[in-house]
Amino acid sequence: MTTLSQSRAVLVAIHTPGITREELDSSLQELTRLVKTLGYQVVGQVTQKRSSEKSATVLGQGKLSELARWTGGPGVVGPSYEKPMPQSASKHEVSPGDEPEDFDEGESEELGETSGSPQEQAQVVIVDCDLSPSQLSNLERAVGVPVLDRTGVIIEIFSRHARTRAARLQVEIARLNYLAPRLRETGGGRERQGGGIGGKGAGETSLELDKRRIRDRLKELRTELAAIGDEHHIRRARREKELTVALVGYTNAGKSSLMRAMTGSEVLVADKLFATLDTTIRPLSPETRPKVLMSDTVGFIKKLPHDLVASFKSTLDEAACASLVLFVVDASDPSFRSQLDVTRNVLAEVGATDIPSLLVLNKQDRLGPEEIVSLKSEYPDAVFLSTRNPDDVTALRERIMGYFEQEMIDEELHIPFTAQKILAEIRSRMRILSEQYDAEGVRIQVRSTPKHLAVIKKKLA
Repeated sequence: MTTLSQSRAVLVAIHTPGITREELDSSLQELTRLVKTLGYQVVGQVTQKRSSEKSATVLGQGKLSELARWTGGPGVVGPSYEKPMPQSASKHEVSPGDEPEDFDEGESEELGETSGSPQEQAQVVIVDCDLSPSQLSNLERAVGVPVLDRTGVIIEIFSRHARTRAARLQVEIARLNYLAPRLRETGGGRERQGGGIGGKGAGETSLELDKRRIRDRLKELRTELAAIGDEHHIRRARREKELTVALVGYTNAGKSSLMRAMTGSEVLVADKLFATLDTTIRPLSPETRPKVLMSDTVGFIKKLPHDLVASFKSTLDEAACASLVLFVVDASDPSFRSQLDVTRNVLAEVGATDIPSLLVLNKQDRLGPEEIVSLKSEYPDAVFLSTRNPDDVTALRERIMGYFEQEMIDEELHIPFTAQKILAEIRSRMRILSEQYDAEGVRIQVRSTPKHLAVIKKKLA
């Protein structure tokens, strides 16, 4: 049941020539999940076939009037509205802008109930594309309620889910970059402040002051984020001696569930988009020799705003610096192939394309036997698992250790009783195959990387 506190939203999508109907439906389903994650109840959808998304109000006049019936708006671009914005909606205020352009309404199509008078009126309109400041203003004046585009929804979700200081800084940078160009559409910015010395001169308008405040704030945030980034680099440098596995993939693919199953850590697991924004690093449990660290990173999504990708570069660097990358996908999702492409494209943006990787097809418990056989034929080297099956988790663990042990070598070392610190380091970093004691110390057979062996031999010498 929907609570009274939930705001109702109507979704808008434009079907352009380069998009198939299946892609449109998939994008709308994803937007619906995003909107529900934000706390709205979706009460309707309006779609229209158009040649592009660049017209003044995105929709043609007929569909614009139809959309206005969902919101109680005028259906035409008139004076700015004074309706207060819902708590979850964008914080932009609007004022009269440019006059609407002439455009063709084009062929229309409907998803959901969009004819007649809707039983439930919407308090916000969500558009499944990025809107320019003037498009945002024109739509809000036509429908009489706040309008959010896809980027605005994602940034709002990120701002709610950020927990660590670094994530909050990254999200605020992206939010201000998103807000800055839209300030020209805000109202109340035409009055000028008092002049300078002696009160002479026109002074700055409120709009100019707002822009300057945003520039100053962005500078502060980037400086603070750079300082945190230096701390991350120091910690990452300390971990360079460790073997690391990075979980990457589409949002809600099951990375956090896999992280919990593999490490035994109490990481957040929720059936929501972008439930995890902060990188979590934990050792495999039971602990392995040598120790292997696993990191859970932010999930990806189609049309992920570039500002967010840039802001989270320091977080995604965990994947770029990993020894092995696990591409985790929800095998039960029919669109997982395109989701995998999105993940690889985003990683390419941060320069993480040359890292050894392993494909993990998660949630196989939701697949039928024929589907599993077909996918195994398509992806013969992939790991199939369900995080609910301990045997599947164990098999992945063995696959990871088998990969790392390919580059390891076996060697016998003699550790004198006087070198207990070295022996402790060996036990923590290497796999001990056998050990025998004699009068002078312990003779052990170890399996380790050449790098670690070279360090121990140097200390023994």
